[in-house]
Order: sequence, then C-alpha cells, then structure tokens
Amino acid sequence: MNKKLKLVLTILIIVFIAGVIAYPKVKPLLTAKLKVPGNGSAMMMPGRQVLNVSGYVIKPEQLSEFVKSTGTLRPDEEVDMSFETSGKIVSIKFTEGTRVKKGDLLAKINDRPLQAQLQKLLAQKKLTEGKEFRQRSLLDKDAISQESYDQIVTELQTTEADINLIEARISETELRAPFNGIIGLRYLSEGAYATSSTKIAKLIKISPIKIEFSIPEKYAQEIKIGYPVTFIVDGKNKNFEAKVYAVDPKIDIDTRTIVLRALYPNTNEELKSGRYASITLQMSQIDNAIAIPTEALIPEMEGEKVFIFKSGKASTVKVNTGLRTESKIQITSGLNFGDTLLVTGILQLRQNLPIVIDTLLNTN
Repeated sequence: MNKKLKLVLTILIIVFIAGVIAYPKVKPLLTAKLKVPGNGSAMMMPGRQVLNVSGYVIKPEQLSEFVKSTGTLRPDEEVDMSFETSGKIVSIKFTEGTRVKKGDLLAKINDRPLQAQLQKLLAQKKLTEGKEFRQRSLLDKDAISQESYDQIVTELQTTEADINLIEARISETELRAPFNGIIGLRYLSEGAYATSSTKIAKLIKISPIKIEFSIPEKYAQEIKIGYPVTFIVDGKNKNFEAKVYAVDPKIDIDTRTIVLRALYPNTNEELKSGRYASITLQMSQIDNAIAIPTEALIPEMEGEKVFIFKSGKASTVKVNTGLRTESKIQITSGLNFGDTLLVTGILQLRQNLPIVIDTLLNTN
C-alpha cells in the first residue's frame, strides 16, 4: 500500500508541476479578444461572438467620372514646300527656322525663257490693240465689214489669253508661303535642280496647336464640338485647357476607339508639335450622390449587396449601382444618407451578427 500511495503522490506532483509550466502558454487563449482574418477582430463573450469593424457614414458627395487617354500635339497647319514646275533654283530667300507671312517669296527657279515669251506677247498685244482701234473706227464709218472687225478682236483676245498662260507659268517658278508660320530646315541649295516632287522645306503653324487622341467607343455620343479637355505635357508644371473641334465619324474596328481633335490657342507657342500629352476628360458629374468605397460592395448571383450597422448588428442591404470611379461607386437605391456602412471584416459579416464599430470614417 505504501508503494501505491507513493506512486499516486508522485504522479499528482508531476501533473501539478506540468500545469504550472503550461499555464503561461495557455493564458492568451483564454483572453476575451481573439483576432480573426478580414481586418476585423472578434470579442469572445458568453454565448456569442462580437466582431469589431470599421464603419463609413454615408453623406452627400460630388461624384465625377474621368476618362484618361494619351495624345499627340500636332501643328495647326503643316506642308512640305515644293515648286509646281521643274527648273534650276536661282535664289532662296528665307532663313531656316524663321517666321514667314502668307504670300512671302521663299525661293525662285529660272524663268528667263518664260519672261522672253512674255515680252514677245506683250509687244504683240500692243500691235494688235492698235489694229483693233483702227478697225473699230472704220467700222463706225461702215468702211469695213463686221466680220473683219471680229477677226481682229479675236486675235487680240487670243494674245491676251497667251499672256495669262505665260504669267501663270511664271508664277509656278515662284515658291510662296501659303500661310503664316515657321519655315523649317531647307533640303536644297541654290543651283540645285528641282522638280514638282522635290521638297524644299517644311512650313508649320503651331498657334493654335492641335491635340489628337482617342477614347473608348462607349463615350462617342457624349462628346460634342466644344467639349472641354484638360491635358499635361512633360516638363510643364501646369494643366492646359483645350476644346474639341473635330470628332472622327468612324470608330476604329481594331481598337474600338474614336479619334478626337482638340484645339489649344498656344498664343506664346510654348508647346511644340510632336510632343506627348496626357489627356483627361470629365464625362459626367453627379451632385449629392450616395458614393461608397468599392471594397464594401459584395457581388452575388442575385445582384450586389452591402452590410450596414443597425441596432448593434450587421444588416444586409441589396443595392443598385451607377457611376464607378477608381475608388468609389454610386449607389442608386438601397442606401440613405446617414446610414453607417461596414467597410472592414467583410468576409466575417453575416446577417444579424453582433458587431462593435471601433473606427468611424467620413465623419467630418
């Protein structure tokens, strides 16, 4: 008996010592608060579990939809300058990179043969005009027939037509600016032979300047002439304002986008053509909207729902949505101003689950 009693006492002592050693490790498991996944925390209480979450007070907001795009700055006018006829360049009258005005003579090719023909025709015209004057005097006196007079008139008109033709051909030997702009680098020198396909220089006009960009086809009906556009370019610490002046009537079948062009005054010519631009268009704006964080919306087969705080518990509400932005979504029905939306612990929320709101957002 003494041996059995001694064995029992030994076992009890060992169990007691093991309990003392294990108690510090078991104690955290007996505390009232237990962390759970999903940005929420659960409070252990007798007979039930309470989830700690964050709430979002719904207030009227201004909700705007923005469309981002990229574009290219293009000159208002641009042309490769070339002669209308062929010949040797005898003079170049512009300096590269300078401003020119519409009608300024930029270059000239040899027109000496044409000038000689013109002098010949002018002399012939003077002689014919004298004949016409004498014939008209004789006709007034019935000294010649009407037919004779008509012949000399026809000869005069033919000479005048030939003069007009030569003058037109002479004008083709002159290269003139078709609009005000900046002349670029020239490709030829005096003495070179030029044809109608030979490029002499490029003339551009960048005041105003065009911005060409594209947007998704679903917005095609919303964009009208005069629609405001905001854009930025690298190296310029400011937003530029432009207006749409042209909309391509055709949608690109490969990208499903529609091309637009906007016009910026560029009065000081601070922007150069060819630059990259980041485009922003405000498509719509809703005042006094019910807008919630997108992470609070729960999609389901039957529709979409959210959880709100009601009488200390989580309550499910089915909602209809409208405009979406990067961080917010409009609720068109199901919620009211003043409701407290639950935005954390979404995965743990259930209908009528007791909750405690430890952080209240959007209260300012």
